[in-house]
Amino acid sequence: MKNPNYKYIIISPVKNEEKNLPNLIQSVANQTVKPILWIIVDDGSVDNTPNIIREAQKKYKWIKSIRLGEHPRDIGMHYAYVFNKGVEFAIEFCKMYGIHYDYIGILDADMVIEPKFFEKLINEFEKNPKLGVACGGLYNKIGNTLVLEKIREDILIGSAKLWRRACFEEIKGLPISYSPDVVADVIAKLRGWETGMFREIKAIQVRRISSAEGLWKGYKIQGESAYFRNYHPLFVIAKGLRYLFKRPYYIGIAYLYGYFSSLIRGMEKIDNKEVRDYYYREKHKEAIRYYTFLLFRKKRDEKGQKSARKFK
Repeated sequence: MKNPNYKYIIISPVKNEEKNLPNLIQSVANQTVKPILWIIVDDGSVDNTPNIIREAQKKYKWIKSIRLGEHPRDIGMHYAYVFNKGVEFAIEFCKMYGIHYDYIGILDADMVIEPKFFEKLINEFEKNPKLGVACGGLYNKIGNTLVLEKIREDILIGSAKLWRRACFEEIKGLPISYSPDVVADVIAKLRGWETGMFREIKAIQVRRISSAEGLWKGYKIQGESAYFRNYHPLFVIAKGLRYLFKRPYYIGIAYLYGYFSSLIRGMEKIDNKEVRDYYYREKHKEAIRYYTFLLFRKKRDEKGQKSARKFK
């Protein structure tokens, strides 16, 4: 499906990624369908990241970059601001040079993608006109083996995903929010778009989710995000308890601390009532339906295996 009529642009917010960025650049350069434009937004890096970006721009004409001011790394609401700055630049650049594109992607610096990643994703969009946003499966490399991250199929990963342009424009990009890509997915669903995770399309993460600034801070911010988006408190408690059974066990404490400290401080919540209502009234119901389905599927498979053994 190397159709030149289907073009995409990528936005990558980066900060102090001298270790990971070269591998990401190489994996994008190896794509069977290359981006028409890739905007790397340097969020004030103080390591060798700016030099790596400059060298990449010399080598690949479809790479452009902008640089923001120096400040501490922020994996909270600032991420959406950085991403949207990249989108603004990309849109103006495309207008100026008459560049057409059909899809907009987000790609974090701590990712490496398989050579057919974007070709395969775009193929899924072409099969389903209602598909608004999609991602591949998230994998960890353990030794020489790729292990799929256990993420619900109805939750998309934010570090390597693609939007149909019409969907992205309808939802007006990433909202200034905690977990902005997840909120954008919710808005897309509320607008009637379908979302999809395709596990067979491989995106490999080089560090654990929420670990860029340490796991404690990462999961604390997840808890703050849950409060900001208006998760039901009982759902938060259940999720925090589940984290307590994952190594390292303190991530559950960090998550619950982030949520309840935000509650005590009276932190503001997202100003989109439609999104607030979805997280308070519907999110936990989706989780219950999902895990109920998995339970029934497991029992069905076990029953099928028993029947197969009986007739041997």
